[in-house]
Amino acid sequence: MPSLIDSNGSVDLFATRAVPRLESYAEDSRHSRGRLIDEPESPTRSHFQRDRDRIIHSDAFRRLMHKTQVFVHNEGDHFRTRLTHTIEVGQIARALARAFRVDQDLAEALALVHDFGHTPFGHAGERVLNEALKFCGGFDHNAQSLRVVTQLERHYAEFDGLNLCWETLEGLVKHNGPLTDRDGDGLETPVPTTIADYNLKQDLHLWSWPSVEAQCAAIADDIAYDNHDLHDGLRAGLFGFDDLKDVPLTGEILSDVRIAYPNLEDGRAMHELVRRQITSMVEDVIRESLGRLRHAGAKGADAVRDLDYAVVSFSPRMEEQEKNLKAFLFEKMYRHERVVRPVQAAQAILSDLYDVFWNGRADMPNSAEWRLDGLDDAARAMRIADYLAGMTDRYAVAEHQRLFDHTPELR
Repeated sequence: MPSLIDSNGSVDLFATRAVPRLESYAEDSRHSRGRLIDEPESPTRSHFQRDRDRIIHSDAFRRLMHKTQVFVHNEGDHFRTRLTHTIEVGQIARALARAFRVDQDLAEALALVHDFGHTPFGHAGERVLNEALKFCGGFDHNAQSLRVVTQLERHYAEFDGLNLCWETLEGLVKHNGPLTDRDGDGLETPVPTTIADYNLKQDLHLWSWPSVEAQCAAIADDIAYDNHDLHDGLRAGLFGFDDLKDVPLTGEILSDVRIAYPNLEDGRAMHELVRRQITSMVEDVIRESLGRLRHAGAKGADAVRDLDYAVVSFSPRMEEQEKNLKAFLFEKMYRHERVVRPVQAAQAILSDLYDVFWNGRADMPNSAEWRLDGLDDAARAMRIADYLAGMTDRYAVAEHQRLFDHTPELR
């Protein structure tokens, strides 16, 4: 590591950016493909550290604090929000990146930005906007995240958005895998218009797998929401410990906890179960992924992109166990009346707000960025969706109360 002070006693700020030893398949911030708009390098931060910091200091990041994960805001202070979920994903993504000796800052940046496009009230809001925008391609929260970081954040003097590095944008768009084949055709559904349009400006290689760092963020998201939704469901009383006995892995871990601590109070037992299960999943991913990386023999980050499979993955056995846990949560939690009933109310709130702005019965904020006059139908719909998607749960409720005589109760 270079000295921070040279022979003349001057501080070398660039020396503070020394990169730890990384594996050959890691992204190297010193060789980033750059930003859409060129900027001078920071003397104290790598490109990926700078991206992470811009993400943390954005309005979109702060708004996650008041956006629904599963339970709406009036259910209680101890349930996860989009922000706490995002921080938990970031911790797991860094742990994986550290184990694989890839760039932890890039993995964390991708974890912290991955939910920027989510609407208020979670997937309920997304369903409303997707239905409203069907005539112009629909609404996709992943594409909306790209809109946020390339257009809707407006703080910098020289550009809209955050002007993030190519590697960060690529990982944001494709963290769950390729979007097209090599000919550019969508794999399952057409590529969202926002992503397709941006790709014309800066080719994100939509046909390839993303970096190891992006794959770390993607699987960290699965691990975090599986386990923390389990924790929140237990805390809320939507199901009990007895319901978990036949859930593979979860039931085994719970049995081990009960044997080791037969008199443990439920609150501690919940945490012990979840902590052990996270550890089990993380360690499984590390073992499986290191084996895949060794087998692939990938020499360079682009060699990972050229593979036709993910290198960061659960083992087949853990993948099956994780699917069973998801199925349990879907049945016992996501379809529970205490979750479904507020979702229906939330959808009504977002639908009313979209309709009132679309039909001109109320105005959005009186500033140039939100004006609807002069726009064609597709652009008008997208601007309304931008406004609604950026709302927090509380702000959406307050807007509905301002514009309507009756607002559905989220309970």
